[in-house]
Amino acid sequence: MFVFRHKGYEGTSVQELVEATGVGRGSLYAAFGSKDGLYQAVLDRYRERYALPLVDLLRGGTPARELIREILVDLVEAILRDGREQTCLIVGAATERLCHDPEVAVRVGATTSLLEDELTEAITAARNRGEPAGTRDPRDSARFLMTVIHGLRVTGAINPDRRYLMSVVEAALGCLD
Repeated sequence: MFVFRHKGYEGTSVQELVEATGVGRGSLYAAFGSKDGLYQAVLDRYRERYALPLVDLLRGGTPARELIREILVDLVEAILRDGREQTCLIVGAATERLCHDPEVAVRVGATTSLLEDELTEAITAARNRGEPAGTRDPRDSARFLMTVIHGLRVTGAINPDRRYLMSVVEAALGCLD
């Protein structure tokens, strides 16, 4: 996962994958069939490791605005910690592989849709509890927040400045006021 996040799909050689996994080339091909097969498995693992814990958080009943702020601030911290060493695999897959790899398109779409659905549910539930959660349609707010999440990753790679990134977080939270 680290190699693909660091170098992208095209920039990663099979030899680098062999070295990163400690598995022989033949075993790698036997287990995954191809570099594409390994990449798809990595996308699935990325979903398990990063998206599903967010789903659990969003379903936890914490006030939506507070939780979304926490998620965005944690993302800024990850961007500042990782620098340019580890980009978002979903953003990388979307920009590098989506238009010519239908399997990648399915995986990226499923992960993004899942998070959008959960954000929509969290915003709707917050409103039903009487919490401030904005006046926009919850689905529209969730779509906007997903765009902010992906955009923070890209912007953070260009300009990894805490003050700059936090200004984006605070502006995004405005959709929940």
